Amino acid sequence: MTGRLRVLSPGPLCLVEDLGRSGVSGIGVGRSGAADRAALRLANRALANPEGAAALEVTLGGLELEVVAGPVWLCVTGAPTPVSIDGREVGPFAVVAAAEGSVVRLGMPPTGLRSYVAVRGGVDAPAVLGSRSHDVMAGLGPAPLAAGVELGVGVPPRSQPHVDHLPPGRTSEEVVLGVVRGPRDTWVADADLLVATSWTASERSNRVGMRLSGGRLEHVDPGRQLPSEGVYRGGIQVPPSGEPVLFLADHPVTGGYPVIAVVVDADVDRAAQVRPGQCVRFCWVAAP
Repeated sequence: MTGRLRVLSPGPLCLVEDLGRSGVSGIGVGRSGAADRAALRLANRALANPEGAAALEVTLGGLELEVVAGPVWLCVTGAPTPVSIDGREVGPFAVVAAAEGSVVRLGMPPTGLRSYVAVRGGVDAPAVLGSRSHDVMAGLGPAPLAAGVELGVGVPPRSQPHVDHLPPGRTSEEVVLGVVRGPRDTWVADADLLVATSWTASERSNRVGMRLSGGRLEHVDPGRQLPSEGVYRGGIQVPPSGEPVLFLADHPVTGGYPVIAVVVDADVDRAAQVRPGQCVRFCWVAAP
């Protein structure tokens, strides 16, 4: 380790995340990992890290970190949260250095939900089943960060960063996500209502899934039972209430309600930035 960070305040929720666990669904463990994988990869590439290096996923800002051994190079991507070092604004989407003794603060982003703080060398936290990611459903991986927790910084890569600023992500009030049909679209009376309805992300949404309100998709046969089957990140499941659930990073490995559509993979990262109360629409796209 070449650096060390101490959490002064974690904000509403701060988790250590990488690109997740692969090859363990057979023992009932999901992949998990960063909710917005593109943002994690971007921050790591800016620092010349391996793109799957562990970073901090910060929900709605509020994180405060003290550099107790440094300097530490960092980059913040995802939701465009204000970033300051010792009170000096440095902004997100920039590669910056924080000297030993410095305090890094993240404000609340004006748009988006999750920001990613990557450090050169990666966050050095204990791995569980091959990943440093925290899975909120399974309770695996490093615990959610709390004040006083210290984090190591891994050995920096040999190659040097080639950029000092990144293009900011695009955000909008209404998010439109591309979806493909199936595999159980015939289990509801009219799957086209999914794309005809303007949905609202519920306050009950989390890393497991985004719960949607604003309409109802009726089951063709409410008494019909579907045996549990594997589910996938981006799958849209319809429980008996008729209000869809869009599975996100920490979704269960199996489910017993019909999955009527699947969000295309690139748009799942965009879904991870939707705030509760924000409008979401879907559009049919051709299967890749």
